[in-house]
Amino acid sequence: MTSGFWKRNQQTLAPALFLAPGLLFFAFYVLFPILQSFQISLYEWDGLSPAQPVGLQNYRQLFDDPAFYTSLWNNLLWLVLYLLAIPAGLAIALFLNQTVTGIRIYKSLFFFPFVVSQVVVGLVFTWFYDPTFGLLNTLLGAVGMDPVNILGDPSKVTYGIIAAGLWPQTAYCMILYLTGLNSVDPEQVEAGRLDGAKGLRMLWHVILPQLRPATFICFVVTIIGALRSFDLISIMTQGGPFGSSRVLAFYMFEVALSEYGFRMGYGAAIAVVLFGIMMIYIAGFLWKMYRDERGA
Repeated sequence: MTSGFWKRNQQTLAPALFLAPGLLFFAFYVLFPILQSFQISLYEWDGLSPAQPVGLQNYRQLFDDPAFYTSLWNNLLWLVLYLLAIPAGLAIALFLNQTVTGIRIYKSLFFFPFVVSQVVVGLVFTWFYDPTFGLLNTLLGAVGMDPVNILGDPSKVTYGIIAAGLWPQTAYCMILYLTGLNSVDPEQVEAGRLDGAKGLRMLWHVILPQLRPATFICFVVTIIGALRSFDLISIMTQGGPFGSSRVLAFYMFEVALSEYGFRMGYGAAIAVVLFGIMMIYIAGFLWKMYRDERGA
């Protein structure tokens, strides 16, 4: 009986059985913590004593918290400027896709930031920005300009950290686009040439439509990377100076697990806001891609 049922439904059950372990891990390690964050955000809890329900009080406090608005504004800066990694990665991928002398050396140099730890990236850029012996001020002094303290200036520090993050993120987007360029249909490229397309017209009308899957992955990964930016800020500034480089992920860590007294409920509320922003951006991009696919 069981053998007959399996034979009749093998094509349906086999994929489900292969997907089941991954779905279970996803539910346990992703969906369950998300739902638990929503629940904890409705409580006042220090992680040890019994949790006290406070309703939406944690969310109300966010609206009166200047540090939250600073973190939110910095996250918006990260979202906008971090997206520069996508066109930069595409440009480098187009260059590396050519047949030129020494292309393997160029590929190795551009690939290098991708394999470097974020901690190493943070340390390297901290030394690079150092106002006393950093390479940046050495170069500025060579052209007669005054030294600048990027990480010590509240108006510049966020831009300096974003620039550090763009280095490995651009390399990641470059790898995705290089993979996508290997699957570009040469017949479509040849047809475009016969129609007189070249340069930017060829790129816009022939190459980029075939790179939509790579663009989608680049977009989603870049947005997630911008919103969960934590390690670079922790290594380079610890949220300073005066809290001016905080983002929501780092502020969540501070209020939940650091000097603010283990306010798990308030930290969970920040996490819920961060999750909502992420879903808005990703859902909007998915909807745009769906409309473009239907139009095509």
